[in-house]
Amino acid sequence: MKKPHAESADAKRPASDAEYQARLLRAIPGGAHTYSRGHDQFPDNAPAIFARGEGVYAYTPDGRRYLDFAMALGAVNIGYGEPAIVSAATKGMNLGNGLSRPSMIELEAAERLIDLVPSIDMVKFTKNGSTAVTAAVKLARAFTGRELVARCSQHPFFSYDDWFIGSTPVTRGITRSTISETLTFNYNDIASLEKLFEQHKGKIAAVVLEPASMVCPKVVGQPAFVGPMQECWTESSCTARDTGKKHFLHEVRELCDKHGVVMVLDEMITGFRWHLGGAQHVLDVRPDITTFGKAMANGFSVACVGGRRDIMQLGSIEFAGTERVFLLSTTHGAEMSGLAAFLATVDFMEKNNVCAHFWNWGERFVKVFNRAAESAGVSKRIYAGGPACKPGFVTLDEKGQPCMKLRTLFMQEMLKHNILMPQVVVAYRHGDAELKLVEHALADAMPVIARALKEGFEKYIHGPLVQPVFRKLN
Repeated sequence: MKKPHAESADAKRPASDAEYQARLLRAIPGGAHTYSRGHDQFPDNAPAIFARGEGVYAYTPDGRRYLDFAMALGAVNIGYGEPAIVSAATKGMNLGNGLSRPSMIELEAAERLIDLVPSIDMVKFTKNGSTAVTAAVKLARAFTGRELVARCSQHPFFSYDDWFIGSTPVTRGITRSTISETLTFNYNDIASLEKLFEQHKGKIAAVVLEPASMVCPKVVGQPAFVGPMQECWTESSCTARDTGKKHFLHEVRELCDKHGVVMVLDEMITGFRWHLGGAQHVLDVRPDITTFGKAMANGFSVACVGGRRDIMQLGSIEFAGTERVFLLSTTHGAEMSGLAAFLATVDFMEKNNVCAHFWNWGERFVKVFNRAAESAGVSKRIYAGGPACKPGFVTLDEKGQPCMKLRTLFMQEMLKHNILMPQVVVAYRHGDAELKLVEHALADAMPVIARALKEGFEKYIHGPLVQPVFRKLN
């Protein structure tokens, strides 16, 4: 007997957001396949479900249109359904999609990536970032013969695997021994990493971090950063990109070399956004292993781990008598549709200078955002910043700490203008018209925030507060 799925008693009317939400939670643990897409990440006026995306807009089943700034969690960097990318992926499918020996597209994609990123001698593709970073950790452990991993505290996500999740508050189901094998250090605080190396001398296999997030690497000798973001969001004002200056990533590189530790740079967010060669190109740092994902293929499922030949070839099979490392081995890791989309995405980005668009549009966005906040007198509590190619906004309480009430209210007010903004992912198809829509919405949202700060959030927030993903209790 077919199981009932619909909550609606009236089959003739479209299902409501509440009905779709109930079905999602009944069928899928968490209601979505990433926790950051879950209903607890959005105000109650957010659409529960989308039917399709086009350009930088997403559409609900009943036809409501939303200007999207999550862009599939950063996986879409050109636009939804971009014809050239879709056409390439279709061509890959028509060629068979997955063959019984390596494909021509697989070889072309690997050699293209190696050409793009100088620190990468060999590469292995997979379908998501978590498996790529976990493979990097395994390689580091095999290369060094050590077990411990040091990961950056301020960078929110590296993998769904236990070596990382065990270092968050969500430890249920993870063994104590696994939890004890991951250590944490602070970004832009080289002393915190030095301390770990001294406390666990000869036992740390890898240092895992992003090149930058909302905060860029601190230049040695300059004052320490205060707060989540600084005035470093334009290309011209970024002192860390001055090749004549030593910064935090250079210090990490030196420390890893001194202690024989593998430096793993996770470029899931920065890759194919800062530069086609990654943020490592802009920031002049050479990691041992790099992981990419998300925007590699404009929404198609492609990720990879790549790096130094002497480390990567531990996963090779042609060296008789050497002990093997069982590196990534996935049936669909080299799926031709995805890798064809990757090649087409790189072609499109080179032809249209897409990374320059990210930096330019992002800079204009930050100016528009902060002008609206200043006009409403709330710029000390909510403002935009971070690297302009991937800007963001912060919401703070009166003590300068992250404020979920303010975050909820801001997202709620932007949704009233059909703008979905849990974060700010700039895509190539975000243009002048979209910036105008943002400016108009901010002009209405910021005065509401100003009134809520004076009169209390309870008067203005309609539903439950947005919650952090990594929390102990639901």
